[in-house]
Amino acid sequence: MKKARQVDWSKGELAALKRLSNPDNDQSFIDALPHRCEDGHLSAAAALRDGCAHCFDGSLLAAAALQRAGFTPKLIDLCAVRDDDHIICSYLYRGRWGAVAKSNFPGLRFREPIYQSPRELVLSYFEFYFNLEGEKSLRNFSEPLRLPPRSRLDWECDDGAGDMVVELLTAQPHHPILLPRQSGNLRPLDERLFKSQLHGVNMKGAYGGS
Repeated sequence: MKKARQVDWSKGELAALKRLSNPDNDQSFIDALPHRCEDGHLSAAAALRDGCAHCFDGSLLAAAALQRAGFTPKLIDLCAVRDDDHIICSYLYRGRWGAVAKSNFPGLRFREPIYQSPRELVLSYFEFYFNLEGEKSLRNFSEPLRLPPRSRLDWECDDGAGDMVVELLTAQPHHPILLPRQSGNLRPLDERLFKSQLHGVNMKGAYGGS
């Protein structure tokens, strides 16, 4: 793997990272960042530098903070049909899986570390993962990816490393969530759930939104 151009955190960014000492703090901080509507695969530092984030740079920021707090964060790629994909930053706590995540939609964010496997963790997102047509859209997920050290790929601070992270995630084994016969027999999304999950959503950043 080509060694990334090395840049570094500013003093202010490092101070902010030190305050994100556990998953709860990480999620609260990431939730408070406005949703980044532009596409692109930026670094963890970009979320602090720009004061906004989407799931990609948000998950990298969570990974950088959790790693400093003694966790071993791993990214999981959630893949959808007729919808945006989603990336979560998973972690293990006392043998159970949880996640920190940045999303435009409230139901696709934090998960308590209570799940016995990555698949069980991912399935907890299924009913909340839908497009603006009300279609439940989550279909596949990747094996958890432990990010390379900065000496190999500086995903923490180099915006140019983001595309390589995507390549690593894409290369991970992916697993289907549904059996082939199940995808055509899903119940339509409950209207009340649909409306509740649009609370606070920036429609410019939603798949098919405007």
